[in-house]
Amino acid sequence: MKNTYLTSYFPLLSMILFGLALAIRSEFVLLGFLKETGIYEGMLEFFTDSSMKLSLLILLVMLFFMLFATLKVIADTLNELSLLFFSRDDDGESLKKVRKGPIIYLIGGLVSLFSVNSFVGIGAIFALTTLIYFIYFVFAVSIKITMSGLIGMIFFQVMVWSTLILGMLYLVLKVYNSVIASLPI
Repeated sequence: MKNTYLTSYFPLLSMILFGLALAIRSEFVLLGFLKETGIYEGMLEFFTDSSMKLSLLILLVMLFFMLFATLKVIADTLNELSLLFFSRDDDGESLKKVRKGPIIYLIGGLVSLFSVNSFVGIGAIFALTTLIYFIYFVFAVSIKITMSGLIGMIFFQVMVWSTLILGMLYLVLKVYNSVIASLPI
């Protein structure tokens, strides 16, 4: 008997693995910054060296885990919305077909641990994993979608994600420019 929920913990493991990879890299950068500014020595009065590194790692893993959990909620919502708008599937068979997709993210999370020396490497692995998952998702649900519905679903996904990412970049640049403009230089 095959249990459909056998792989239900894969998204959790994927978020932990990607979060761990980013946390390890961020910890290297953060510790370098703290040592360079002299804050690290002051922190050693309250923590031992290993406990401070472990505390920073746990804090960063939790921070990145929350980021990836948020992205997963948004992605699941967008996937189901696109199926609602463009699919002819009334029984939810399309969602059952994409249930094996988190294996792709689990493999990507494992691979990202080999790239902890580079933010670009981890980002590229995450982007490639996301692209592979998107292609898998489109092929898995394409049986219950017409060609025009498939084009609409792809366009919907690309437009919503582009809008979210560009909107966030715009806000970051706006805040950065306002902070730079307010500095007394």
